[in-house]
Amino acid sequence: MPKGAAPKLYLGVHARLVFLKEEDERAVLDLMRRFSSATRFAYNRLLEGQDRKELKREDSPLCTLFGLNTRYADGAIEKAQATLDSAKELGQDPRKVVFGGRKLFEQLKRRHLSGKVRERLRRAWKERRQGLLYSRGDAAKKGNANLRLESRDGALWLRVNLGNGAHVQALVKTAHPQREALLQRVYASLPYNVTIRLEDGRVYAHFTWSEGLPPPVHTKENGVLGVDANSDPYHLALAVVSPDGNLKRHLTLSLEEVDRVPNKGAKELALWKVAHQVVALAEEHGVAVATERLKYLRKSRRGDGSGRAFRHKQHRFAYRSLLEKIHSLARKRGVEVLEVNPQDTSTIGMLKYAPQLHLSKDVAAALVIGRRALGFEEKLPKGYKALLKDDAFYAHAQGFYKNRLLQLQKLKEAEKNPHLKRRLSREMGKARRALSLLLSFPGPQRGRKASLQGSPGSRKGSTDGRNPSGTNPWRVLRVGLFLPLLGLEVPRGLSSLKPILHFTSLPLGSWKGWKTGSGPPPGGWAGVR
Repeated sequence: MPKGAAPKLYLGVHARLVFLKEEDERAVLDLMRRFSSATRFAYNRLLEGQDRKELKREDSPLCTLFGLNTRYADGAIEKAQATLDSAKELGQDPRKVVFGGRKLFEQLKRRHLSGKVRERLRRAWKERRQGLLYSRGDAAKKGNANLRLESRDGALWLRVNLGNGAHVQALVKTAHPQREALLQRVYASLPYNVTIRLEDGRVYAHFTWSEGLPPPVHTKENGVLGVDANSDPYHLALAVVSPDGNLKRHLTLSLEEVDRVPNKGAKELALWKVAHQVVALAEEHGVAVATERLKYLRKSRRGDGSGRAFRHKQHRFAYRSLLEKIHSLARKRGVEVLEVNPQDTSTIGMLKYAPQLHLSKDVAAALVIGRRALGFEEKLPKGYKALLKDDAFYAHAQGFYKNRLLQLQKLKEAEKNPHLKRRLSREMGKARRALSLLLSFPGPQRGRKASLQGSPGSRKGSTDGRNPSGTNPWRVLRVGLFLPLLGLEVPRGLSSLKPILHFTSLPLGSWKGWKTGSGPPPGGWAGVR
């Protein structure tokens, strides 16, 4: 949302269009085909850097070549710009966008498809590529100039401007719960956008509009519900945080049902169900909702050495879709929505709150998100400060990663499978980055004063992942403790770290505090994992 822009509530109604005359439907389908072609034409012109104002002029190719009026031409440009912006946001090459869907395009390229299967795919491809019509709302033109709703004898009709001075009528059939709200806009001549699409041989319309949001009733003054989404196990971790930063309640909501649904529509319903549960919990406690601000999660691809199981977890992870639903529903219900910088939330949760409060790593991360939304800074416990001043800690961790690199190199040289070699290369890259982090941190053996301040908890900024690269004490502790001492990069059980939180009274380098815990001694799990 642009800075200074007032938050808005976006609503919509989905309906089927029924034409009383067959020639009317054919005329609208022809208009949709020309509009879709104009959208692709506008997309290519935008890629070439042409100006939007020049493209929508009455004597421009969009109007003359495709027989559109200037309002339809402007709608085609708007749809093309949205596609271009989406490709850039997702990190895709805009020149390789496939109108109609790349998945369908790739399927149709396969020569072994034939008969009914190929015909079904070809029809779906044609509908997606040619079955689009859009007109933006305008309050000065009775709500919409080209696609205008009219109410007659208790029925709702859509008046479609064909662009050549002629009009056709279509009956709007819908039982959507927002139908009455749409009718009120029609009576008041308020603007609404209309998108018409062709699906399975039928014509559907989607009416959308925005309204000002009500002022939030449940705010961070009463506390925050921290939300952390996780792909393994597939669930949401929720932590209710009081205004003083303490944990009041915590629970998890499984997302396995989302992964088992048979189709995309059922998946959307399952995600909305989870969103309702989250917002209901925030309303129950009268608190705001806080989530990470995360724009894009990287997806692995086949052959990069990440492994099939890991790729499946990544691709099923409906992180962005779920958070958008939670945000939308919360704003509608008067619940304040806060987004925080995701930097190191999982790391801080695992190191500080999971062992201290006997929480899972995911609930601990949700607690950090909630505290960050309230403006609290995460300071290092005294035990970790003492550990970061201990030469033995650095020597052990650096020795572990050096030894790990040597063993991984030997395994890679002996490995013949290229996929497994890529995986070993990935592991070697992780080990090198960990070693570099330990060497770059200004510890005591370098004669410099270490910066032992905790995370600033800033709400600004976003990243392309949960833990971006950089040198700070939390990350040094993570690479120095988890794999070298606990044997895992992301350990489940973290209670064995609790003795180190109380490490302050021991002389530097002694490591005696570790003996009181249930975990292994330093170096107990050396080697390749």
